[in-house]
Amino acid sequence: MKSAYELAMERLQKNAPTVQLTDEQKTQLAEIDSQFKAKRAEKEVFLKDQIAKARATGSFDEAETIEKQLASELRRLDEDCEAKKEKLRASFTNA
Repeated sequence: MKSAYELAMERLQKNAPTVQLTDEQKTQLAEIDSQFKAKRAEKEVFLKDQIAKARATGSFDEAETIEKQLASELRRLDEDCEAKKEKLRASFTNA
């Protein structure tokens, strides 16, 4: 007798089968991650330096503005990374 979990997993597998990625596909996805991690690190270093300079001069409002900009840009980079990976994954299923 199967558990409710096993039955649910069988139904899920029928509706959305698991896609097995090749090593090449995994490498392509990892390359995207690597590119966006580098962009993210570059942005963090630059803007955190700007935040530190603003705080050192007593411009706390400017520092807060830059912190918000940093959060926004990091979120955008993460979204861009995921979108690019999703597009690549879609090409794997269409190939």
